[in-house]
Amino acid sequence: MRLLFLGVHGRDRSPSQRYRFEAFEPALRRAGIEVDYAGALSVSEAADFYGPVSAVKKARIAARAFARRALSLTRPTDVVFVQREAFFMLNEWSEWLAHLRAPVVFDFDDSIWIHAVSDANRRFAWLKNVDKIPRIVGLAHTVLAGNAYLADWARQHSQNVHVIPTCVDTAHFAPSPDKASAGPVTIGWSGSPSTFAHLKPLLPVLERLKARYGERITYRVMGDPSFRHAPLGLVGEAWTAPTELALLRQMDIGLMPLPDDEWTRGKCGLKGLVSMSMGAATVMSPVGVNTEIVTPGVDGFLAGSDEHWVEQLSALIEDADLRRRVGAAGRQTVIDRYSIARWSQPLTELLLRAAGR
Repeated sequence: MRLLFLGVHGRDRSPSQRYRFEAFEPALRRAGIEVDYAGALSVSEAADFYGPVSAVKKARIAARAFARRALSLTRPTDVVFVQREAFFMLNEWSEWLAHLRAPVVFDFDDSIWIHAVSDANRRFAWLKNVDKIPRIVGLAHTVLAGNAYLADWARQHSQNVHVIPTCVDTAHFAPSPDKASAGPVTIGWSGSPSTFAHLKPLLPVLERLKARYGERITYRVMGDPSFRHAPLGLVGEAWTAPTELALLRQMDIGLMPLPDDEWTRGKCGLKGLVSMSMGAATVMSPVGVNTEIVTPGVDGFLAGSDEHWVEQLSALIEDADLRRRVGAAGRQTVIDRYSIARWSQPLTELLLRAAGR
């Protein structure tokens, strides 16, 4: 069986695509599913299009991407998998053409029906058409939602909606067997430039903890090398797959702060799940699916205010046994409920069923 994957980015670029589809590819191959990737933007084009370049250059990039996407729709396939959207602007033209050729499976893991645009593209916000999302859902043969909140929204537009949580490869994201137990407690966060806004409101809490514990703790943040926070001497680190894994292996405590709004209620808890998978004791905001992932005090903690954050993090900083116990339970939760191994068969069966196999 052939599967044509339509996404904005190529392989190993988008976190959503990496965790929600690419990580499943070995299992799909074992089931006889051959994947043909068709990204709309190259790495350099994506950097330019979502960066502060001229409108003329953006238009040229969009024209090349349009032609590339149109050509990809001529490839032979048994089922088309659309991750979030097949094209990054205008209407659902590519999904409409795709569904004329083969059943479409539409996958999403955010509240993408809400209008959200990066700062660099604020003046081009009119090009981003979120009104197409309900229509794409309606065109799709099968809809895969990252959590129940998203699935409930999708069921307004489709009768064939299934929850496939964002999953972690727990064989890859695993604690280091030789992790040093001595030294300061490492508290870490890994994200992207767009999600640094979620970390910044927590910085006063981190300052209070640093004033209390001094050299007993250290902070690491990854995802935006331009980030600076002078009071803590905090410098953001650039993300790469190898450096992310190295950072995660050093973390004793993982952070996943979130504001509570319509967009974040659709989040699928990935940052928390990854740090839990690594055996780090994880503290998350009680927003959306986070409250389903964590049993407070057992496999993680939920902190809904600055005082709660200080209280929970202080307890973990002061008690190494608590960190180890909660970290081990958190990893087991991911293995049991949010791992690639747990969800490979359900995803494979849904794809085969969509293709009529």
